[in-house]
Amino acid sequence: MNTQSRTTQFVSSYLRNFDYILLVMVIILIAFGVMMIASATRDVASLADRVPSQILFGFVGIGVVMIVAAIDYRLLTSTYLWIYGVIVFILGIGSLLGVEGEAGAQSWLNLGIAGFQPSELAKMLLIIVLAQQLAVNVEQIEKFSTILKSLAFAAIPAIFIFIQPDLGITVLVLVIWFVMVWSAGMRWEHILAFVLVGMIVAPILWSQMEDYQRSRIAVFVNPSVDEDAFYNIDQALTAIGSGGLMGQGYMQGSQSQLRFLRVRHTDFIFAVIAEEFGFVGGIIVLLLILVVLFRILRAARMAPDISGRLICLGVATVIFFQTLVSIGMNVRIMPVTGLTLPFISSGGSSLVTLLFGIGLVESVVLRHNPREL
Repeated sequence: MNTQSRTTQFVSSYLRNFDYILLVMVIILIAFGVMMIASATRDVASLADRVPSQILFGFVGIGVVMIVAAIDYRLLTSTYLWIYGVIVFILGIGSLLGVEGEAGAQSWLNLGIAGFQPSELAKMLLIIVLAQQLAVNVEQIEKFSTILKSLAFAAIPAIFIFIQPDLGITVLVLVIWFVMVWSAGMRWEHILAFVLVGMIVAPILWSQMEDYQRSRIAVFVNPSVDEDAFYNIDQALTAIGSGGLMGQGYMQGSQSQLRFLRVRHTDFIFAVIAEEFGFVGGIIVLLLILVVLFRILRAARMAPDISGRLICLGVATVIFFQTLVSIGMNVRIMPVTGLTLPFISSGGSSLVTLLFGIGLVESVVLRHNPREL
């Protein structure tokens, strides 16, 4: 078969097998997110660039989806050790040369035209690494040594991210590892062992947290500990409650428009959604994200090998966990961690890396039939 025939076959298979439903759902969420960011930042001069920035990163991210989908994910998994080196490198550079972001002590790299958060990319690249590392060792997955080796791959990036410090993404990295290794066949005895170790290590981690991180957890347990820190959570609950069934209307929310609600374009954007579009609007957003998750799990079922299945499960874990935590901290069933609401919250690094993950899923979908590509 000549080069032209192979190219024609590839394009034909690409167009035929591409999951358009997944991409359309993601685009709808991004467009809705731009609308909500516009409402949350309305008449705020210091945040005037948020909407055009989100639109730009949205287009860049869609381009990333198309490019990553065209790359055989098996080519990426075959270079997993090199990718792991990239993860450690960018996190190390972030620790040495990173600057503080607007959300606090987080390491960002200034690329001149835009800021970049290495930990966002690292969490998605780690999915590729863990997928292949587990696939290679799947026959020995019942051995505790195999589990520890896998944990070591996740622990080093987690430590780098923890000392930035970024507790939210640190926990997310460990959750990604747990879901992927559990899906690969980790025994229940090993899970129990890690739970016991976690109970022993928890006090040590608590002592190493920054004061503001401990304060967030303490306020979650007892709001009277720091009433100022609880203020925004209280305002978020008020905004959600005032939205009622149908909401107060787009750009008509009292808590958000009068600026009682802080960081409403990122951490507390769900409160803005619930205030302006009510319970119905919040449910619609959840349903859209649920469709995205179902399409990714469909891709996992279609995957021709273990590494492809684990990649899809890893991406699904990121979207599910971030959604759970982001909405959870808005309704006060989880402490504030700073994780974004996928595809909706303002943030270029988060949006592009999530779309990179969607591209990985599409790559698996395109190659579910090895005879075609």
